[in-house]
Amino acid sequence: MAIARRRFATLTRHLSSSPATKVPILYNCTTDPNHQKDAATLQVLSWGRGASGQLGGGIEEIRLYPSPVANLLVPKTSFSLSPIPGQLLTEGSDENNGDCDSRTKKIEVGISCGLFHSALVVNGNLWIWGKGDGGRLGLGHENPVFVPTLNPHLDSVRCVALGGLHSVALTSIGEVFTWGYGGFGALGHSVYHRELFPRLVNGSWDGSIRHIATSGTHTAAVTESGELYIWGRDEGDGRLGLGPGRGPDHAGGLSIPSKVKELPIPGASVSCGGFFTTALTEDGQVWNWGANSNYELGRGDKNGGWKPKPIPNMEDVRIIQIASGGYHSLALTDDGKVLSWGHGGHGQLGHATLQSQKIPTVIEALAHEHIICVSCGGSSSAAVTDKGTLYMWGNSKDSQLGVPGLPEIQPSPVEVNFLMEDDGLGPHRVLSIAIGASHAACLALRESC
Repeated sequence: MAIARRRFATLTRHLSSSPATKVPILYNCTTDPNHQKDAATLQVLSWGRGASGQLGGGIEEIRLYPSPVANLLVPKTSFSLSPIPGQLLTEGSDENNGDCDSRTKKIEVGISCGLFHSALVVNGNLWIWGKGDGGRLGLGHENPVFVPTLNPHLDSVRCVALGGLHSVALTSIGEVFTWGYGGFGALGHSVYHRELFPRLVNGSWDGSIRHIATSGTHTAAVTESGELYIWGRDEGDGRLGLGPGRGPDHAGGLSIPSKVKELPIPGASVSCGGFFTTALTEDGQVWNWGANSNYELGRGDKNGGWKPKPIPNMEDVRIIQIASGGYHSLALTDDGKVLSWGHGGHGQLGHATLQSQKIPTVIEALAHEHIICVSCGGSSSAAVTDKGTLYMWGNSKDSQLGVPGLPEIQPSPVEVNFLMEDDGLGPHRVLSIAIGASHAACLALRESC
């Protein structure tokens, strides 16, 4: 009990924000004379429980509201957001970044939260921090890292997806690297031991990979031609979508990237839930498979299975992004509405109730907003509007919703307010959001005008 009390006291000493140290600048475009007068400040902020260093503030702490982790000085007219799991890439996918010029090579920036670790991609470099056991940080050891640290073993990174005890990265030439705990085949290296450094996944696909996603223990990749490959854990729930005789080869896992042959049309993106998988086609149609005991598949019943099927009542709706949690999903329509379905016991569906939803249902509390991206944690959810406003809902036990004073279960979306630091950078305009198990992080453009 005495040890527990001391640990709680240590955490509560740092409840509200990081130590009073200057926010580090991890990228600075002003060293280039061409961009000295064209710099915008992007800020990485985090909140929630950070006992394993996943908040990036340098200490064990609980942050009740978003606090800065790092600043990025990027060229205002030529930066874009990295692709995120479940997102349909379109010509207008960068519209939320301001007046980016498509003729200029853009600096891509992206964030991801895993179970207890976090990552930032900026201009091909990967910064990573948090819990290190299993080798999930890819730094050659298993120690925790409490501040964003450059991983020197990868370059030309386009986007990253963090899982439970492992991590996945996609490079600009379409190669996939994985590292961390290899149990259940989550790394796709045909072995089941841990990898302390990023290692190339040698899949049997032709051409390059354009999209990646991962969950706690399974991983998926989509090729340029729309073929979907998958690997990792599958203990009879069918989340790999491979069918009889093509499933696990080692203790409930499959470490060989395998094509989902029963997906009858090309995939554009994919999202991995706790025990299910969802694919999005180029025309915005949603297909899924796997566990369905909590209505995760949105079919109106609890009949799960390995075979990919479309969600029945979404065939006349065009979806541009899907996000998957432990037992629930969100879908973003092309006109900015959000639908949710699955388990609702932590309020993660946003319908002001704890009831589960059998079929995709519009979140009415967000109907007055135009949403541009969504995100799911294990049992929490988030949405970002076209004006840069962030809403969150669901499990708030570890302050991962970023709003002090909430009950442990918050079933309706609440706006996350950002404290105005005396830094002269102006208001926060949120561009993207990522959620882990007990923490969250966002990218916000600081606009002085």
